[in-house]
Amino acid sequence: MQQTSEQNPTFVDRRSNTSTSHSGNERRQFASSYQTFRPEVIELAEAVDQYKLRHRRRFITFEELYDVMVELGYHK
Repeated sequence: MQQTSEQNPTFVDRRSNTSTSHSGNERRQFASSYQTFRPEVIELAEAVDQYKLRHRRRFITFEELYDVMVELGYHK
């Protein structure tokens, strides 16, 4: 037996909800990084957040993380 959304009153289609605002906080992959006092860690976390916002990514790959680190001036 198949139920539709009309038969199930608890179903909420979140995709059609346009009232929520999309902030950078929901895309944060490293949520506890801002609790540190090391400025280089905070700088990396903020750069990753900005990268994810620019590229509309929720999570990033290791290669993308490396690209962010290179943008910050890291070199081997």
